Amino acid sequence: MRADATFIAVEVDDAVAGDAALAATLAEVCPVDIYAVRGRRVAIEEHNLDECVLCGLCLDAAPEGSVRVLRLYDEGAPLTRG
Repeated sequence: MRADATFIAVEVDDAVAGDAALAATLAEVCPVDIYAVRGRRVAIEEHNLDECVLCGLCLDAAPEGSVRVLRLYDEGAPLTRG
């Protein structure tokens, strides 16, 4: 699944989007509420995407490569783990 805003896009691999534990973790770690849990699945709150502070907490909380944060203002360059 992918959601785009003006400056930020977020992709969550469909293979992990249905993981209820991951959904809860992402919702908990994101300081600007980009992630939520809906029906035991990861949901992306599109209205919060451009609030992303590029902290990388979602990348740290998810399996390698399963969540991508893309900087649309920088030709879609992905945020990398710090």
